[in-house]
Amino acid sequence: QVQVVESGGGLVQPGGSLRLSCEASAASEIVFSSYTVGWSRQVPGKQRELVASITSAGNTYYEDSVKGRFTIFRDNAKKTVYVQMNSLKSEDAAVYYCYVNAINGINYWGKGTTVTISA
Repeated sequence: QVQVVESGGGLVQPGGSLRLSCEASAASEIVFSSYTVGWSRQVPGKQRELVASITSAGNTYYEDSVKGRFTIFRDNAKKTVYVQMNSLKSEDAAVYYCYVNAINGINYWGKGTTVTISA
């Protein structure tokens, strides 16, 4: 059972930046490095959407609206995945959830961290 813990959410001004972190309870660096990991977000009452993901090989995916502004990266030694969010917009406000796609094919989700955009 993989435990996933997000952190780094908070309030930021439009145009500002924020970095979210997600630490996974993988047994080792090697195990964690085998996972596809990523971030989704959800506005209350709306469907959760995938924002960004990164595979074991380092291949990345970004939702169109965040391309050029968000960067997902991972530190396997720390068993952590990050998303650097720049040029934040009001529509980026959401609860951000980290997930880990483990080698068994199961997605494990964190509890979420809230990003609020306010002038």
